[in-house]
Amino acid sequence: MKNNRRPTYSYLILVIGLILINTLLAWCSILISHIAIPSLPTGVAVISIAAAFMVIFTLWFGMYGAIAAYIGGFFGAGLFSGMPATGVVYLSFANLWMVLVPLVAFRIFDVKVEIESRRDLFHLVLFGGIINNIVAAAWGSLSLAMGGIIGWNQVMTAFLPWLLGNVIATIIIAPLVLHHYTDRVSRSKVFVKTYWF
Repeated sequence: MKNNRRPTYSYLILVIGLILINTLLAWCSILISHIAIPSLPTGVAVISIAAAFMVIFTLWFGMYGAIAAYIGGFFGAGLFSGMPATGVVYLSFANLWMVLVPLVAFRIFDVKVEIESRRDLFHLVLFGGIINNIVAAAWGSLSLAMGGIIGWNQVMTAFLPWLLGNVIATIIIAPLVLHHYTDRVSRSKVFVKTYWF
């Protein structure tokens, strides 16, 4: 009789790998954005490829992807971009909210991660592209202001590029990747159908 249980170390390796990928993508997104627009507030990206992949990884790997999104953002968009650690702790929750909104919506509304229909695409765009990024950009911008990294008068200066950068990247990248690669990923032992397993 074959043992189909997933070894716990598989999830540990998965989370570490996702943290490394998310950290690199977040850091690159911030770096490229600040080269293109030097006046952007610290930690804000104009086009965030990291946001799209954090959503994708969380839809594939459940809460393991969400944990990796928080930690990857903590390092990539926070510490490595020169932010003080105290501000990064709160700021990184923006990534957590950004990925939890679509994860919960997909589970509640029984949306197919493979994005097989217009209904699936609608839910991805609404919960994985728009609503989640409004929450994330608002949380992140307010966190920057509360941490004294930007002034209160700069909250909208941080919010708008953050929101638009995440929405554009997610709406372009996530449907394509989810549609073309979910079938392969779903056959792996670490694919998560609920939140943890």
